[in-house]
Amino acid sequence: MTVDPKIQQLRDMREKAQLGGGEKRVERQHAKGKLTARERIEKLLDPGSFREMDMFVTHRTVGFGMEEKKFLSDSVVTGWGTIDDRLVYVFSQDFTVFGGSLGEVHAEKVCKVMDLAMKNGAPVIGLNDSGGARIQEGVVSLAAYAYVFLRNVMASGVVPQISAILGPCAGGAVYSPAMTDFTLMVKETSFMHITGPEVVKTVTREEVTSEELGGAMTHNTKSGVAHFAAENEEDCLQLTRGLLSYMPQNNMEDPPFVPSDDPSDRLDETLNTIVPDNPNKPYDMKEVIRRVADDGVFLEVHRHWAQNIVIGFARLGGFSVGIVAQQPQVIAGVLDINASIKAARFVRFCDCFNIPIVTFEDVPGFLPGVAQEHGGIIRNGAKLLYAYCEATVPKITIITRKAYGGAYDVMSSKHIRGDISYAWPTAEIAVMGPDGAVNIVFRKELAAADDPGEEHARLAQEYRDQFANPYVAAARGYIDDVIEPRETRPRLIEALKMLQNKRDSNPPKKHGNIPL
Repeated sequence: MTVDPKIQQLRDMREKAQLGGGEKRVERQHAKGKLTARERIEKLLDPGSFREMDMFVTHRTVGFGMEEKKFLSDSVVTGWGTIDDRLVYVFSQDFTVFGGSLGEVHAEKVCKVMDLAMKNGAPVIGLNDSGGARIQEGVVSLAAYAYVFLRNVMASGVVPQISAILGPCAGGAVYSPAMTDFTLMVKETSFMHITGPEVVKTVTREEVTSEELGGAMTHNTKSGVAHFAAENEEDCLQLTRGLLSYMPQNNMEDPPFVPSDDPSDRLDETLNTIVPDNPNKPYDMKEVIRRVADDGVFLEVHRHWAQNIVIGFARLGGFSVGIVAQQPQVIAGVLDINASIKAARFVRFCDCFNIPIVTFEDVPGFLPGVAQEHGGIIRNGAKLLYAYCEATVPKITIITRKAYGGAYDVMSSKHIRGDISYAWPTAEIAVMGPDGAVNIVFRKELAAADDPGEEHARLAQEYRDQFANPYVAAARGYIDDVIEPRETRPRLIEALKMLQNKRDSNPPKKHGNIPL
């Protein structure tokens, strides 16, 4: 059957566009263990759901011989598709075309899908693999970046934004992922930095590799820039799919409800003995979370950074929840600068997208020390306090053990609009721990005692008996109930159901002034 020449031309152009920068460049991409832009999209989205836009776009640059080098689609592939049958918009930078560099038309394509995402209320996923600004386009490429940055800010808190770094992301390009909600990186193949190793060496005389300067584990462990470190690209793309499953499409919707066969009234006897008798002995808070969550599934965020606090997503009785929890196994779960920043941003994300917040609290206070004070623990600790105070989503707190001092207030206490506060019988709610309190309150008595050590132990035990329990707070209504640890799951699910129609609001204002 004869094919109409115009139809054949269309088919030929589509086939040419699919090749990106050509077979040799595609082979080089594969040789690095990396997928092409379109291969990534196919693995990310539901099979057959991708609809590409602007396939025939080419750059308009004249000079530097660029008019002789034109590729259909330019250096980014854009469009929409579905993940678990839910609409998403995606852009995937194509390293085989001009090293994935961003220029005028590249940015126009990205901005087009971001504008559509805002209009239609659906998430945006960016697959980053770019050498940076297209130098041949000069200031035009800088303007192009700024157009994308502006849309990142306008979309913030309106639709979820996820950035997967699947190759280089350097210079000004790093600020787009930094303003999105979650950043995923791939070990050994992706990196982010403002200035590369050569510039660093020239300016500071420091010798460092790209991996050391801005690799996946560097940003997952040291800087906190990245939230996840994937083993490979496929792992990264599957992780992105899983992450989205906990989120609504936009800020006007609730997160998806996912029924589970895990009984809502399930009790867990192990929780009754998980907190050690010795108040100074650690235990694993992640184990508590897993034993409470539907099917034991907990998607931890920022697993490698500020490990004294744990954040992530789980489901309780089918409801998507954000979890914030101290980790007694890491510096006793104390709040420090990084932990405060980590938890504050997560709380604000959950509040943006109507995800209830469940807080598991075992906090001895804020980390003391000159480095913390000079580093701004006051300002940074205030970020977490601000985030919890500002949040209007359902907020449920479980105090498992220590809730000392100002940190008790900060961790979603009743006094800052926490909806439900439960305590385990092991909870200790006080201004400070028994040892510290005795040293201050009974300083003179200890100095006059024949045996200060024995007297200190006696007074500490008295203090512990009187204050190191949840009942003083419960007597004042600061705790809604003291519960058996084994019944934590059903009590949380009951509270979530009760709070389904919660309505709360903040005073009318342009925006608050969080202590950044």
